[in-house]
Amino acid sequence: MYRSRLYGKLDEHTLDFLSSISDDQQIAIYDILGSQAHTIMLYENKIITKKDAAKILSALEKLKKQNLSAKSESEDIHELIESLVIKKAGKHVGGKMHTARSRNDQISLDIRMKIRDDINILCSCLLDIIETLVSMAEKNQDAIMPLYTHLQQAQVGVFSHYLLAYVDALFRDLDRFYATYGRVNESPLGAGAVGGTSLPIDRQSTAKMLGFKGLVENSIDATGARDFVAEYVGQVAILMTNLSRFAEDFILWSSSEFSFIELSDKFASTSSVMPQKKNPDILELTRGKTAQVIGYQMAILSNIKGLPSGYSRDLQQIKISIWASSKIAISALLVINAMLKTIKVNKQKMKKAIDSGYSISLDIAEHLVKKGIPFRVAHTIVGKLVQAASKSKTPLSALSLSEIKKSLIDGRVEAKELYKIIQGMTVHSSLNERTSYGSSGKSEQKRMILDRKKKIQAYGVGTTIRTNEVKTAFENLAKKVKTLIK
Repeated sequence: MYRSRLYGKLDEHTLDFLSSISDDQQIAIYDILGSQAHTIMLYENKIITKKDAAKILSALEKLKKQNLSAKSESEDIHELIESLVIKKAGKHVGGKMHTARSRNDQISLDIRMKIRDDINILCSCLLDIIETLVSMAEKNQDAIMPLYTHLQQAQVGVFSHYLLAYVDALFRDLDRFYATYGRVNESPLGAGAVGGTSLPIDRQSTAKMLGFKGLVENSIDATGARDFVAEYVGQVAILMTNLSRFAEDFILWSSSEFSFIELSDKFASTSSVMPQKKNPDILELTRGKTAQVIGYQMAILSNIKGLPSGYSRDLQQIKISIWASSKIAISALLVINAMLKTIKVNKQKMKKAIDSGYSISLDIAEHLVKKGIPFRVAHTIVGKLVQAASKSKTPLSALSLSEIKKSLIDGRVEAKELYKIIQGMTVHSSLNERTSYGSSGKSEQKRMILDRKKKIQAYGVGTTIRTNEVKTAFENLAKKVKTLIK
């Protein structure tokens, strides 16, 4: 249809190489909605007649119910939809739909509308999983466990503190999407091929009809830039990386060596050979799919890094990376959230793990600091105590007075006093005395849980408003269409 200057049809293999029809089904509805808004704008600015607008809009309405996935000679969804409109309304009328626009501003529009919806879905899914994690944290403030660095026991903690760490990471993901939404929610429609049009169009009008808050003003930027795509998929990659780290912890902790948690049978697989196996496959696939999304991000950046200004056909290749990244992230959030709601937490196993280590060592050192001992001296004293206890394979509390005397390198602390400190130090006293802001202390758990609940509510309101703004815009557009095609 676009081959006005060229002779004949495209070679069959060339068409197959050029066509993006199979990748464009995700944006078909957005292309139809954008075409409807553009058609109404053309009519309202007296560029086409009401009668012509009605026929075009009627044809577009019928396409909403039509399966557009069939094999086609069209190069992309834009050409296919326009050709079907022309077929239904006639070339004299349907041929006017593409007035004052280009596939270049169309595809940018469609991608922005798709990403805008996906961001709202992702924000909603993130709020759901954050709410689940906060609820789990509230129920597990008493679940004492080791906190790890280098996968070695480091300090006494509680499971709620661990869960809240990922709550905060996911809140950052949510905030990144939330901020990006504003940059995505700008309309490029009406920018044309690259330099705009001499026809008296109203770009603000189409933007409003499609629920956009503003315009991508510069016509070169509007048609050729895809930094907003790189930003969005990059944020999906960061989100998946956070989920992958979370998955790795749960894979370890569901193993028989840890047994801190147990997955529901609904979210586990078994072996084709070994009947005893209960494999955390969805968590492993979360790690695997994260690598896939990172690959999509690299593909996008590699694609756009060397392009000149204006539209180039290379940009066609980034679409599949967007659709796939969105699908992976949304499905991962949904399945992990469902899994979390059915997890069993083994508090006894967690507590037993902390009892077998030396995670109260820093607490003992800090008690010495309170008595005026320099921290580096206290660090050395307690290090020697741990060395002695480890050698005899006993807890610190089992050290004798004579063994404690051997560890003393500072005359300002007596063996009996240090012995008393060690005997009085427990995992419970450690958590009671941990008061620094954001720590795993008991009082801080309650404060942070309450604070995160408030954040969930605030973000929930904002996400709902944004979703409803787009929904209302589409409803108003539908009313305008209905009025014109009566």
